[in-house]
Amino acid sequence: MMYLSLSWRNLWRNKKRTLIAAASIFFAVLLALVMRSGQTGSYAYMIDSSAKLFTGHLQVQGPGYWENRSLDRSIVLDPTQRRQLLQIPHVTALTPRLEAYSLVSFGTVTKVGQVIGVDPEAESKMTGLEKRLIKGAYLTADSSGALVAQGLSKTLGIGVGDDLVIYGQGYHGQMAAAKVPVVGIVKLPFPEMNNGLVYLPLKEAQDVFSMDGRITSAAVLVDGVRHLEAVTRSVREELGDDYTIMTWDEMLPDLVQNIELDNASGIIMIIILYIVIAFGVFGTVMMMTSERVKEF
Repeated sequence: MMYLSLSWRNLWRNKKRTLIAAASIFFAVLLALVMRSGQTGSYAYMIDSSAKLFTGHLQVQGPGYWENRSLDRSIVLDPTQRRQLLQIPHVTALTPRLEAYSLVSFGTVTKVGQVIGVDPEAESKMTGLEKRLIKGAYLTADSSGALVAQGLSKTLGIGVGDDLVIYGQGYHGQMAAAKVPVVGIVKLPFPEMNNGLVYLPLKEAQDVFSMDGRITSAAVLVDGVRHLEAVTRSVREELGDDYTIMTWDEMLPDLVQNIELDNASGIIMIIILYIVIAFGVFGTVMMMTSERVKEF
C-alpha cells in the first residue's frame, strides 16, 4: 500500500506533466489503431474488388488447367452441381466460363484476343459486366452475338452490327472458326483487358470451340474473405478430387506481394511511432525520478 500511495501522489505532483504523458500515449495508440484498421480494411477492399472484377474469390478448374490454359483440361459442371455450390453458406455468386485465345479479325485487321464464353446473367451478377456496356445491347443466354472490349474495337475498327471473325483451335485440336455479329461494346477498367477481350454467350462459345457442355473454369464469389477457407473446404467436399480449387491468392500473386509490402511498411511506421512515444515517457520518468532523489 505504501508503494501504491507513493506512486499515486507522485503522478499528481505535477498534473500538467502527467496529463501530457497520458495524452501522448492515448493518441499514439489511437493513431496506431486507426492506421492498422484502415490498412486492413483497404486489403479486404482490394481483394473483393479484384475478385469481383474477374477471378472470383476462388475458381473450380480442371487438374493442370492453370499452368497451360489448354481447352483439353476443361471440365463438366452440370446445373445440379452449380446449384449445390450456390447453396453453400456464404457463396453469393457463381459464373461458369469458357476461356480461349484466338485470332479475331475484321476487314484487313487481325489481332490475338481472349474469347470468353459466359452465362450473361451470372457474369453480370458477379462482375457487373452489363453496367460496363457503352454501346449496343447486352448478351442473352440464347443470343449468338458478341461483346467486344472498347480498346479492341478501336484496334479492329469494328462497331455494333459488324461481323467479327474468330479463328483458332478448339477442343482436342479441332478447328474453331466462326463469324459472329457484334451486339455491344464494353469498357473494361484495365488496358490489358480492354484491348483484347471478346465475350460470347456460353452456349455459342461451346459451339465455336467444339466443347459441348464443357467449361474451363467456374468463378465463385464469397460474401467476405474471412469465410473463404470454410467455403473452399466445402467446395472440395462437394466436388471431390476430380477438380482443382484455386483461391484468389494463388491466382493473383502480384496482389499478395503488394499487400505484404504495404503491410510491412505500416508495421514499420507503427514501430517508429511507439519508439518516439517511449522516449517521451522515458524522459518524463527520468525527470520525476531526478526531482525525488533526496526523498529516495
